[in-house]
Amino acid sequence: MENTGVLILTVRIDDRSQQFFNELRITHFPPERNFLQAHLTLFHQLPDQPATIAILNDFTAHSFPMDVTKLINLGAGVAYRIEAEQLSHLRENLVQLFSKDLIPQDKQGFRGHITVQNKTTPEQARALLAALSEGFQPFQIRALGLDLWNYLGGPWSHQQYFPFQTPEQDISG
Repeated sequence: MENTGVLILTVRIDDRSQQFFNELRITHFPPERNFLQAHLTLFHQLPDQPATIAILNDFTAHSFPMDVTKLINLGAGVAYRIEAEQLSHLRENLVQLFSKDLIPQDKQGFRGHITVQNKTTPEQARALLAALSEGFQPFQIRALGLDLWNYLGGPWSHQQYFPFQTPEQDISG
């Protein structure tokens, strides 16, 4: 019998950056709606099937830096824009591998971001955007791997981590 659950795929970032974004999310996300840690979503809905796990187990990539370039207004929240050529290539490669299973939302253009506030009023979002933008300087974070999550109707449950290779793991001849 085939499982009809939903999986979400995110990029795991370095611990220091994760802590930074988590603290902002705890401070600014409405507590009654904040079920998750800060995250960089690649796909909002993948099928909960053995084939999904097999694809991710066989997928290889290297750890890479990503640029946090600016703050963006989400209308009812605020996020940090995340950009990297390697991030775009990573997602393009995964789109090819999951093409037959992607929902329309995941087929659209990808704009990497980490949300620190959502589900508020536009006024609250504009105020936070102004506050966080003051003195903002672009910075780098690091992509360490992929995390696969089970969607539980609000909260998520971690299913599996797929680490990227690091330079120390590379063996060149």
